[in-house]
Amino acid sequence: MYLRQFSAAAIVSIVASSLWYYRKEPDQKRELAGSPTTARGLPHLNPAVANGQSQSRPVVEDDRFFVQEVASSGPIIKSAEVQSVSPHAMLNPEEATQKLRHLQESYEVLRGRGVLRYDIVQLPSNNPIEDDHVEKLMETSPSVPLHDQTDSSATSDWMFWSVFDGHSGWTTSAKLRQVLTSYVARELDATYKHTIAASSLLPPSAALVDAAIKQGFLKCDHDIVHESINRAKKANTKSAAADILGPALSGSCALLSFYDSRSKDFRVACTGDSRAVLGRLNPNGTWTAQPLSEDQTGGTPSEMARLRAEHPGEPNVVAHGRILGNLEPSRAFGDAHYKWARDIQDMVKKDWFGRSPLTLLKTPPYVTAEPVVTTTRVMPEKGDFVVLATDGLWEMLTNDEVVGLVGRWLEENPLKSKTTPSASPSWTRSFLGGKARSDASLPVNRLHNESSQSGQRSPIRRQQWDITAGDERFVVEDKNAATHLVRNALGGRDRDMVCGLLTLPSPYSRRYRDDLTVEVIFFGEAEPCGDVVLNVEASAPRIARPKL
Repeated sequence: MYLRQFSAAAIVSIVASSLWYYRKEPDQKRELAGSPTTARGLPHLNPAVANGQSQSRPVVEDDRFFVQEVASSGPIIKSAEVQSVSPHAMLNPEEATQKLRHLQESYEVLRGRGVLRYDIVQLPSNNPIEDDHVEKLMETSPSVPLHDQTDSSATSDWMFWSVFDGHSGWTTSAKLRQVLTSYVARELDATYKHTIAASSLLPPSAALVDAAIKQGFLKCDHDIVHESINRAKKANTKSAAADILGPALSGSCALLSFYDSRSKDFRVACTGDSRAVLGRLNPNGTWTAQPLSEDQTGGTPSEMARLRAEHPGEPNVVAHGRILGNLEPSRAFGDAHYKWARDIQDMVKKDWFGRSPLTLLKTPPYVTAEPVVTTTRVMPEKGDFVVLATDGLWEMLTNDEVVGLVGRWLEENPLKSKTTPSASPSWTRSFLGGKARSDASLPVNRLHNESSQSGQRSPIRRQQWDITAGDERFVVEDKNAATHLVRNALGGRDRDMVCGLLTLPSPYSRRYRDDLTVEVIFFGEAEPCGDVVLNVEASAPRIARPKL
């Protein structure tokens, strides 16, 4: 269990008042609420406590998280054996909302090419956040026609949305934010140009496009993991070598989506356990969730079979759902300790820094950055949407709940589209007669046994948080659809739960929620003006310019 993995020096146990304390790290400059530490021995008792005044506090007990009222109206200071500790006062609902919305962004895509808008939010748990994301728009040449397109003179948009889930540090995900889209776009451009030149202006096949995306991923990872060794050898200092090798020594999952506005093909390239889900409207006004990726971990049956076939005679290539018993994602960028040969790892340790090779290391690489690519024809005329998110969201919500939550959000926040109300009820709430939904149920066509889907893990946090499933726990309070999902993932209507989970500071918060990065892409027919415009209403004040 999580609490058992922490030492007493890291966390002071729950005291009689059930308050939760955390240790102040020596190198941290965080201000802690409270007065100077009292003398060693019994804790100082604030007069307000004796008077019976109460206040909500987040509580961790038996590896469960909950909120309860405790007697306190001010900070309580206690002397610890090594250093002073202080309770962390719980955020109030207004402060929690401010924290939820601090990194939210929203953009209207007014180009008339099938995309209406996309919303983004991030919520750190690690400090700094190990997640990252990037969005890019590229206008292609008119000399790239399609089989079913008669107008070959018009340009088209290539749009990319990506989320990156880092682990063992933030450097790999930050590197991917900088370079991965460029690697993929170069391979796509070369494939299109070569195919068109060789086949009398016919576009490349789906297989060639998929291969180009995979090649972009593999070239990027080769540069991070292997070419970095050659660059590090030329570095003059260990500090310079650390900067070069950082993205190789940490790791990151990657979920990249590629939309071609002319074909309406939406491709998802998945390396790791981030997930993409499509929401599609049914004739009766409900939505259906369609997974566009498979979670790739040491516990995924298809990945377990692949690894055992690639490494025969190694029974521990997958152990306890992890690669060599350690790493959970079976595909990732970086993670050089699972890719470098033993002699390279010994050299890195001797010449610069590092750790000894893994005990079970025999036939690397065990982890690959090659993605699994899926293709879906989106229907802007029917108001499709796609949710991309790191696994922190899927630990809390099912695919059906995520799609149903966006569907409910659309009932309260209809988007502007040229599509007629009869063709796109979600934008106008016509299937509800122009009225908000009166019951608590989500507008989603639920699968009978969603958790049994191959490769789709069920939310693991509910048991930890002692949450019972039920749509009545959800709310609509945010103008940003991504923020709306995160709020409901953290407790929704249960404001104490939301406030408590947002109060837990790093690094302890990581035991109860992961870093969160969520993107929601809305498709539809908008009046074109050629711009990507910041949606101020659904963006944090610090956001000042479009991302694409």
